[in-house]
Amino acid sequence: MEYCISADSHITEPPETYVDHIDPGYRDRAPHLANVEGVGDVFVIDGMRRSVPMGLVAAAGKPPEEIRIKGTTFDEIHKGGWDPAYRLADQDRDGVSAEIIYPTVGMVLCNHPDPDYKRACFQAYNRWLEGYCDPAPERLLGIGQTALRSPQEGAADLREIKASGFRGAMLPGNSPYEHDYDHPDWDPFWEAAIELEMPLSWHILTGSQDSLGQHQSRGPKLNTFLSIIRGCQDIMGTLVFGGVFERHPDLRVVCVEADAGWVPHYMYRMDHAFKRHRNWLSGAELSKLPSEYFAEHIYVTFQDDWTAFKHANLMNVERLMWATDFPHSDSTWPWSQELLAEHTADMDPADKARILHGNVTELYGLDPAV
Repeated sequence: MEYCISADSHITEPPETYVDHIDPGYRDRAPHLANVEGVGDVFVIDGMRRSVPMGLVAAAGKPPEEIRIKGTTFDEIHKGGWDPAYRLADQDRDGVSAEIIYPTVGMVLCNHPDPDYKRACFQAYNRWLEGYCDPAPERLLGIGQTALRSPQEGAADLREIKASGFRGAMLPGNSPYEHDYDHPDWDPFWEAAIELEMPLSWHILTGSQDSLGQHQSRGPKLNTFLSIIRGCQDIMGTLVFGGVFERHPDLRVVCVEADAGWVPHYMYRMDHAFKRHRNWLSGAELSKLPSEYFAEHIYVTFQDDWTAFKHANLMNVERLMWATDFPHSDSTWPWSQELLAEHTADMDPADKARILHGNVTELYGLDPAV
């Protein structure tokens, strides 16, 4: 059995997450669970057309023919999504020693158009998550959320997230502030993250093409699945070409659940654009090639992307982190060990160890003996 830590797993927020923990002024509008005829149980979010059905968010382990969006109730899904005792048993079943834990409903909330409402929801989630992780803080490794209404408030949020015992912070894909993440106004926030040793994460589906989380795509609906990593790619490009890593050489960020096999080509494409087109396309002054910033500053997580293992030598192997995505529909649970045996069969043992546990241990300051 391989010793492994998941760099990206998830909560399934229980019905009381927001209602019981949100600022009283927002309680009547808090995200809440409702049963919709013909759809099943969904999380309803005030101010958004898109609700969160329970089908895909906890379909780990189901055969493909049973995966569906509609028709699922909360009492049918994995209890480990909200009960830490069940979660530890789920980890043991999959041979996973610990998990970096992200939200589910909170991913959709990242796209909410009201930054004040978003912040109230994120603070409520952080309060709930602290209690969830408390029974096993060495195995349930929470990532807090911040709405980033301003760089200064974001820095203060990082301090609160750190004080709560969380291992990092998850940011909305779209900056709610007047300037995007490459603007120098954000420099104090990046410096706060460096000072606090708090890795910053951007997860897929948290920075959609419009404020309500509606993806614009062409062709059959199955084609939309291929586009969901694009948002993370655009953020990484913004940071690199905007000179964020040039100005903050100690900053480390995580590109979450966007796979990793694309990274070698993406780094090539960045360098091609820089070498051939930087004189007529805008971008910050860079002292190194864009690929060098990507390789040094950006961690990427992936699940069953076998191309990431196959082409690890074309990337910085010290920035690759494997994950299970439990309990979501893309999860490798409960077959993680079988898949890892297949995908890493020809790998250098040292590289494999880095991807499966070494890199996540170093990034988040974990006990190597976990």
